[in-house]
Amino acid sequence: MPASTIIVGVAIAAVVIAYFYMRSRGKLSKARSVGIPLIGIGAIIAAFGILFFLQGNSIVGPHSSFMYSNPRWIVNGGVIAAVGAGIIAFGIGISLRRPRS
Repeated sequence: MPASTIIVGVAIAAVVIAYFYMRSRGKLSKARSVGIPLIGIGAIIAAFGILFFLQGNSIVGPHSSFMYSNPRWIVNGGVIAAVGAGIIAFGIGISLRRPRS
């Protein structure tokens, strides 16, 4: 199983677990404290995805790297960056959510 699949799976699982945990505890209005770390985690994942994409395109990285000039890592990097952007959007959505009155 490629490393990108594991990274994407762990990231999605963390977001889903955090959301449903806060929802089941009735603290979704307090979920804003979860939104900021999700934005940070999403930014880190997106940055790694962009780095992998650029290495696959032979733009950055050492020539001896297995990712350098590898079309498979172009796709993997794009998917990882997209998942990171989705986590950022989810974190922003939680942070901006209004509590029910």
